[in-house]
Amino acid sequence: MNKFNQDIHPHRRYNPLLDEWMLVSPQRALRPWQGQTEALNVEKRPTHDENCYLCPGNVRSNGTKNEAYTSTFVFENDFSALMKDSVEQLASESRFFQSKAERGINKVVCFSPNHALTLAEMSIQELHSIIETWSNEYKSLGSLEYINHVQIFENKGSVMGCSNPHPHGQIWAQESIPTQVAKTQRQLLTYYTTHKNPLLLDYGQEELKKQDRIVAENQHFILLVPFWATWPFETMIVSKFPCENLTNLNYEQQVSFAEMIQCVTIKYDNLFQCSFPYSAGIHQSPTDEGNHPEWTMHMHFYPPLLRSASVKKFQVGYEMMGEAQRDITPEQSAEKLRSLSKIHYKIA
Repeated sequence: MNKFNQDIHPHRRYNPLLDEWMLVSPQRALRPWQGQTEALNVEKRPTHDENCYLCPGNVRSNGTKNEAYTSTFVFENDFSALMKDSVEQLASESRFFQSKAERGINKVVCFSPNHALTLAEMSIQELHSIIETWSNEYKSLGSLEYINHVQIFENKGSVMGCSNPHPHGQIWAQESIPTQVAKTQRQLLTYYTTHKNPLLLDYGQEELKKQDRIVAENQHFILLVPFWATWPFETMIVSKFPCENLTNLNYEQQVSFAEMIQCVTIKYDNLFQCSFPYSAGIHQSPTDEGNHPEWTMHMHFYPPLLRSASVKKFQVGYEMMGEAQRDITPEQSAEKLRSLSKIHYKIA
């Protein structure tokens, strides 16, 4: 019988945040992918687009005129997925047809007045301003009596369903804790009850000892490819210190967080020398009345690109019917990302 080698033998890995398994098939790519680069015909965007409904001073589709903002700008989504109004809750007809009214607020966060920028091309100061805005919104939305969870996220690129290239993200604040977050909540609480320490703090320390999946680190944060990563170049930023949510960060820690966001987004762009698409989001403690020492704030990045700027990874077939699967190991992905410059390819 051959001795197991995770670099060449198929195996499953456990995700302790979701209590799920995923399949790794490294024999399908026996060496780290060297990275095919393609010259893309990318149209240069103006710093201000008169047809963009997110640019400063422009009028949105509902007739509202944007402020002439010079930093970040937040407004309630004109096409919200949730509504603030309270409605009568009807009893479910049977165990098979259960439904529940859901209240919430959707907001749009414009990261910059500059239509042409992405997070990867912003300064630490600009990124810090975004983090401050996220923190303020988390606090103000979470203080509402009926809001128990605040999800901050960004969809970058048309392939991720982004309808407008202006640098922006969204915030969905709602009454219920969403399914994925509820799974994580259960896992974190179970671990904390047993070990008296936050799961992600302990996990981060173990990753720092091994260094196999660390992409970068600074005084306060770690950028890594999770052991259980599903997407080819999936990463996570996790704090090195107890931190339930964004409001726990002081100025120095906010700057450190900004440095890690800049680092990962630049490395993504440098990977295939393109504006790298992804979905990213911050997971942090619920905003209900309880304390949540089990939580450690962390930010996920889920990019779809696999082998080049135009070759994408899709969740299909086995992954939809069975479980998540990947061909290159997280260690190979981390090595590739780690080797990339922290200077954006456009200015290198």
